[in-house]
Amino acid sequence: MDARILQGIARDAPLQSLTPDELRLHEVTLTIDPKNLRKVKAWVRFGETPVRVDAVAARWTPSAVGITFVVDGHEHRCWVWVGAVDEQQDA
Repeated sequence: MDARILQGIARDAPLQSLTPDELRLHEVTLTIDPKNLRKVKAWVRFGETPVRVDAVAARWTPSAVGITFVVDGHEHRCWVWVGAVDEQQDA
């Protein structure tokens, strides 16, 4: 996606994330990657607008992935369903 379009979307609407009830972190195993090296492409939502971003999978459960990504120099963090994430292939 064009960086300027993504900047506008990120500026105009809040980033959505899974809720604590959806995550169930008190019930499931949580894995944390201390090196943050797992590059992914992920679908996120700013308000009602879905956007696919380049991100890093920083943590995960069997059903969700905690990602970080940067838009216009600002780091964003959110949780998405595991099905919204694809591993990036090395070029």
